[in-house]
Amino acid sequence: MKIHISSTLLFFLSTTTFLTLTTAGNPPPPPSNDTDFIHTSCRTTLYPQTCINSLSGYSSAVQRDPGRLARVAINVTLSKTKHMAKYVSNLTRDVDYGGSPRLAAAVHDCHSLLADAVYGVRESLGQMGTLNGTGEALRFQISNVQTWMSAALTNLETCTDGFEDVAADGGGVKDDVCGRAVKVKEVTSNALALVNSFADTVQTP
Repeated sequence: MKIHISSTLLFFLSTTTFLTLTTAGNPPPPPSNDTDFIHTSCRTTLYPQTCINSLSGYSSAVQRDPGRLARVAINVTLSKTKHMAKYVSNLTRDVDYGGSPRLAAAVHDCHSLLADAVYGVRESLGQMGTLNGTGEALRFQISNVQTWMSAALTNLETCTDGFEDVAADGGGVKDDVCGRAVKVKEVTSNALALVNSFADTVQTP
């Protein structure tokens, strides 16, 4: 009986000592971090997984700041919109010689719309980089960003709408452009949602 008690007591003391040393040497992680902030913020968007995938790599730069997150999201959108605009620009030459007139018209219209989208997103990024003041003054500046980003999103949606009456082509141009546009629309929509979330944090007097 004594041996049983001693063994149990020894096991208890050893386990307690181990847990104490382990806890002291490795403190528990904080309840949240920069990546958690991005994951939580992305839940407010229409495409949360796209949001997480495109923004998680910038967690150290964002540092749980909704304004920085919105700015990074706009910057990502600008990069992807510019890339698609360049891609469609190259397509305009191909469809002029090998595509149907309706397909060529849709591609050219899309290229023009993408150029407008790039302008709007670039203006949004510029405004986000020069925000100043407080209250109504700051909200007015953010509203400019919201307007430009909304217009860019509309341009992308209009681009894909222009292909609705275009028959599927042998080269797959229609499906390719629309597929790429959908991906750019997702990051643009997410960026706008994050700008809206940031606007909600601005207090008015």
